[in-house]
Amino acid sequence: MASITLGGNPINTSGELPKVGSKLADFKLVKNDLSTATLGDFAGSKLVLNIFPSIDTGTCATSVRKFNESASKLDNTKVLCISRDLPFAQKRFCGAEGLENVVNLSDFQEGSFGKTNGLEIVDGVLAGLHSRSIIVVDEKGTVLYTEQVPEIANEPNYEAALAVL
Repeated sequence: MASITLGGNPINTSGELPKVGSKLADFKLVKNDLSTATLGDFAGSKLVLNIFPSIDTGTCATSVRKFNESASKLDNTKVLCISRDLPFAQKRFCGAEGLENVVNLSDFQEGSFGKTNGLEIVDGVLAGLHSRSIIVVDEKGTVLYTEQVPEIANEPNYEAALAVL
């Protein structure tokens, strides 16, 4: 269990992020068209997983915008924006913002991605949502970098995440 804060108040997650050097566990997440995406769908590409509580908050929206901007400059890399938001909300946000360089994926059905990767918030007002985290993996699914943002209202370290690519 990891301890993070929300507005300075302690909250906890369901575990620890995957260790650098380990393999990212397979997942089943929902795409904007309601089809299923798995880790295997992205085989051969480096991945930046931008994980956050909800697209409808300022910091989460900022992270999607910033990674969208960076994604167009990255070779053989896909940015996956993952939350428990409904796919409709993710699609609405990116459509309204004109963001086309990120892939939205939803963990709304079971929250299994958050539980498997130790980033589900287990207490406090955001219980059940995902903590703000970044996981970067190589083309073979090996974890190169992780960050669980200590204060959920803060942005992740974009530069550090992208530097491992």
